[in-house]
Amino acid sequence: MDRELWSGLAVFAAIVEAGSFARAATRLGLSASALSHAMRSLETRLGIRLLDRTTRSLSPTRAGEQLLLSLKPAIDSVEKALGDLDDDRDKPVGHIRVSAHRVAAVYAILPRLERFARDYPDVAVELVVEDGFVDIVADRFDCGVRHAMTLQGDMISVRISAPVPLVYVVAPAYLADRLPPTGPDDLDTHRCLCYRHTSSGVVHRWDFEQGGRAFARAIRGDFTTNDVDVMRDAAVAGLGVGCLPLPHVARQLADGTLVEVLAGWAPTLPPNHLYYPSRRQPTAAFRAFVDAMRA
Repeated sequence: MDRELWSGLAVFAAIVEAGSFARAATRLGLSASALSHAMRSLETRLGIRLLDRTTRSLSPTRAGEQLLLSLKPAIDSVEKALGDLDDDRDKPVGHIRVSAHRVAAVYAILPRLERFARDYPDVAVELVVEDGFVDIVADRFDCGVRHAMTLQGDMISVRISAPVPLVYVVAPAYLADRLPPTGPDDLDTHRCLCYRHTSSGVVHRWDFEQGGRAFARAIRGDFTTNDVDVMRDAAVAGLGVGCLPLPHVARQLADGTLVEVLAGWAPTLPPNHLYYPSRRQPTAAFRAFVDAMRA
């Protein structure tokens, strides 16, 4: 098979898997126009249309689906062969693509990357920060990092952090003309900062724990965001009471720009886990990355 035809087939498979030319272009490091040209050339050469395209959707034709069924084992075989080559190298080489929520990215992954980069200079790491749900298989991530309670099924998981305490916080200025809340019921008279989950669009219910009793309740959001950095900054600005991971506000609590309220009521999140598909064939580079992240 000549190089141009094989390249076109690989581009076709990548476009279908990504679901769009733009996402496939990002993953392949090419322009969307280059992929479009490659697809036109492939379809012209084969004499058949492989993709149905509209301004809003993309899907393989029946012929394209049949071709993909035949291509998939070949592509998997090539990827395995490349992985086997990587295993034979003295030093791990390659690219690791990781999806993680912001707090895990900042406090669990980044602190370990300096040593990893020093030990494995030929391994590149791409860290994509996304607090919402991510399908790591469909989006072609090597692994994801989430709390244990939110892991996808059929995954191998490795714990990479301790449990993560939450804390309720406000700015001192916010309390200048009001009493601090001392229990969950007091929140009815306070302004509250809420988090909206990116994937589901649902506003997060606040969790409370005390004396072995745990419960959740919906909170009226006077300010709502889908970003924990923005929520922390909103709390610092005096917009209201926020519930945030302790590592994310530790500096602000230490310097007094935030103070804790509802002490003893905040729950603890499960540890962060790095996870990846059980059917994945780990390369030497990926195994080194997992070992470096292991708690």
